Amino acid sequence: MKNTGYKFKIPKEVNDISLALSHAKFENYLVGGCVRDLVIGKEPKDWDIATNARPEEIIKLFPKTFYENTYGTVGIVNENTTDKTLHTVEVTPYRLESGYSDFRRPDKVEWGKTIEDDLARRDFTINALAYNIETGELLDLFGGQKDIEKKLIRTVGKAEERFNEDALRMLRALRLASELNFAIEHDTQTAIAKYSELLKHISRERVRDEFIKIIMSDAPALALELSARLKLIKFISPELEKGIGVEQNKAHIYTVWEHLLRSLDHAAKKKFSLHVRLSALFHDIAKPHTRVWKNNQWTFYGHEVVGSRLARNILSDLKFSKEIIDKVVKLVRWHMFFSDTEEITLSAVRRIVRNVGTDLIWDLIDVRTADRIGTGRPKETPYRLRKYKSMIEEVLRDPVSVKQLVIKGSDIMNLTKTGPGPLIGFILEILLSEVLEDPKLNDRLYLEKRVGELHKLSPKELMHLGETARTKNVNEEEKEVEKIREEYKVK
Repeated sequence: MKNTGYKFKIPKEVNDISLALSHAKFENYLVGGCVRDLVIGKEPKDWDIATNARPEEIIKLFPKTFYENTYGTVGIVNENTTDKTLHTVEVTPYRLESGYSDFRRPDKVEWGKTIEDDLARRDFTINALAYNIETGELLDLFGGQKDIEKKLIRTVGKAEERFNEDALRMLRALRLASELNFAIEHDTQTAIAKYSELLKHISRERVRDEFIKIIMSDAPALALELSARLKLIKFISPELEKGIGVEQNKAHIYTVWEHLLRSLDHAAKKKFSLHVRLSALFHDIAKPHTRVWKNNQWTFYGHEVVGSRLARNILSDLKFSKEIIDKVVKLVRWHMFFSDTEEITLSAVRRIVRNVGTDLIWDLIDVRTADRIGTGRPKETPYRLRKYKSMIEEVLRDPVSVKQLVIKGSDIMNLTKTGPGPLIGFILEILLSEVLEDPKLNDRLYLEKRVGELHKLSPKELMHLGETARTKNVNEEEKEVEKIREEYKVK
């Protein structure tokens, strides 16, 4: 079906590319997600043009391009724009594809003759729209506009054929549902559940990319709930699936799975960063592993420690960057920090800041607020947590790491007339332990005096004190929390 008279607002950079192709007598259309977004009324995140020109013909028309693929796509570079969505506009010849032996990429790609050929190979009806900038013609061969009106995701043609061509399309359907707040059409859902095992052929990097887009959408819980129902969740992580139906203790009205989804949704609502959203999703991931019936309720001792290891394994398997993995592991590991300001001490807060790092301490608070709302609590930051924030502000002025001591390893070597070695590290840990208890001790004269005293100890004594101090620096807050919990008979 062709509709005319559409006048969407098209950026000059995109319009100029279309005009250059038209002046060279090449047919061209905006295609795919950018047209879908224009019809919906959203700002497109990228711009794609399909044309009957061949790659070598496209390249001749523009001053700066790149062509590094086997699918004909030429990147047109716009150097005079600060808009990242317009820096590169992709122009691709009409294509015909056949044979998908790896369930991801076509074995054979041929140049198509018409825009109709090109649209017929696309994944979903809402993405199979084409818009002619010059004439205002909107080409819709598969009912994409009606599906947009109905807020429905439906495959182009038979769903089983589309998913056998590219199994990643199943995850893409979930991602689009979460990004657009659309439903997935019944037959499409049925086909996803039937062919879910095809996802095992898809690389972890591709799964990760769709997973990130789901997590960063406005309604990630919608997609993850669907992924569980349609048998896709295990291809993201089997560990997430283990929380389904797992009841918690009296403080929790939701199962582990429901709690994690609610925590993630709050993190999305607050527009938190990717690593905070991942931490909200994974913070209680180990509860099914640590669940024990004790004192007439379920307990989950140590789930934060086990959870940090599981988070590392999950994110490593999905090929996340080391930076993201390290941040999430820390936030999951320390999300159980005790925040009762009537009982906790400033030294314990300093140790939490030391353990998670000054760069992540406020992210840890964000994970806690998501955790609270995910539990069903009405307030994300009650007085106790607000007071804890003020304590963080207070201790951020104090040294919380070896690097913040006024005395350095080189100073210790000069004072003791020794070279580098593990004993220098032990002395630094002992000094840090004392300063964490009382920041006023971060004084050069006092620390130099202590270095002299510690240097007189035997290597064995110094090693013992250093290891004890290191353990205390990491675990003192946990010991304090355990003491309080035991006193009040809570876990």
